[in-house]
Amino acid sequence: MNKWMKFLHRDSRMQEDVHDGPLIKLENLVKIYDTGAIKVLGLKKINLTIERGEFVAIMGHSGSGKSTLMNILGCLDRPTLGHYYLDGIDVADMTPDQLSDIRNRKIGFVFQSFNLISRTSALKNVELPMTYARVPKAKRAVRARLLLERVGLGARKEHMPNELSGGQRQRVAIARALANEPPLILADEPTGNLDTASSVEIMELFTKLHQEGATVVLVTHEEDIAAFAHRVIRFSDGQIQSDKLNVARVVSGNGKGGEQDAD
Repeated sequence: MNKWMKFLHRDSRMQEDVHDGPLIKLENLVKIYDTGAIKVLGLKKINLTIERGEFVAIMGHSGSGKSTLMNILGCLDRPTLGHYYLDGIDVADMTPDQLSDIRNRKIGFVFQSFNLISRTSALKNVELPMTYARVPKAKRAVRARLLLERVGLGARKEHMPNELSGGQRQRVAIARALANEPPLILADEPTGNLDTASSVEIMELFTKLHQEGATVVLVTHEEDIAAFAHRVIRFSDGQIQSDKLNVARVVSGNGKGGEQDAD
């Protein structure tokens, strides 16, 4: 275990009771959008389980329901019907304030557009979630520095976002996502604004985090990006169209290969 991992595991402020069951469990989950004139069924009785330590890609065309699902998984929206258990907690009926607390403690977000604060250094951007979690200032600085070292940006901790490349900005975003040691990393089109070389570097970083025990769920429309995941779930018309394992990834932890149905 390297110094970064030792630091994370010894920080008792970041630790909570660990639920023994799956990290994500959806039961008969329905999302209806009421536009007034008509009602649109965004998700249709979704049943889905994602275990701890999985690396899952969610795919689908525009309007397939994948973005609706991602918003619900990220506690940015609530289902109309059904249950969503995150780390053993049913969050489906939580208030907005409760959902905000869950997001900060349980979920690390990585967005296509990075969402960094433009006039704040990489170090301060990574510290931000810990500020909301009331981690002491000295500990925030040490942890943020170690996280930036972990993603290969230790020498650029004082750089502003506009002084970094797209790939480097996404690395800062990943470090920020890890700040409160959340059980779940949600990545929404994380390579959408990157060139091919930077995209591969970011996906290799996600792969390494997964190998170290992180649970990663990403939304993408790119087949070559989804091929890095161990499991690929395809959505169509608000339903799960297929749920398959990436056999080569599961067996070797490397290479991209064929798929087979997930149990």
